[in-house]
Amino acid sequence: MRNLILSAALVTASLFGVTAQAAEPLEAGKQYVELSSAVPVAVPGKIEVVELFWYGCPHCYAFEPTINPWAEKLPADVNFVRIPAMFGGIWNIHGQLFITLEAMGVEHKVHKAVFEAIHGGKKLATPEEMAEFLAGEGVDKDKFLSTYNSFAVKGKVEDAKKKAQAYQITGVPTMVVNGKYRFDLGTAGGPEGALSVADQLIAKERAAK
Repeated sequence: MRNLILSAALVTASLFGVTAQAAEPLEAGKQYVELSSAVPVAVPGKIEVVELFWYGCPHCYAFEPTINPWAEKLPADVNFVRIPAMFGGIWNIHGQLFITLEAMGVEHKVHKAVFEAIHGGKKLATPEEMAEFLAGEGVDKDKFLSTYNSFAVKGKVEDAKKKAQAYQITGVPTMVVNGKYRFDLGTAGGPEGALSVADQLIAKERAAK
């Protein structure tokens, strides 16, 4: 786990670096990696953009003000999906938290608050601690706990782990377009560069239809 966390830090070390790379012609093996086997998308017929993240990752937290407005303006033929990276320990606990909030249909309401709480010093390391915090955000405590421990959520946790393995990620934040192209902020040249690469790969997939 230590090596994986170190990888996450190294991969995203250039978060605030220049975006000069994104201005160069898009090239597999440079700004992005083309996966050897395409991973099925969640909604067939739509171009999928995945962001793999961890609530405890400072670079993911810093990426939020950049990626959120972009994701909100994506056209109707693009499906934006967040998948929590789970490399063990607290990563898995926070990943299950995210999936629980999604299952309850409240993730969009409290996602920012959860990020801010964790980076403000709250560990949110147990379901009870999470439930207590979320109650202050309007989420029913008992419903959260029952959903967190449900068979359905545990199944979705396993699905998320398998997806991350299929994408062959080594750190976060990492993005994947249409189950085919993987890149991170380091290879893309920073936050804006990552979105530029995503836009170009979306256009590439749209043109291939």
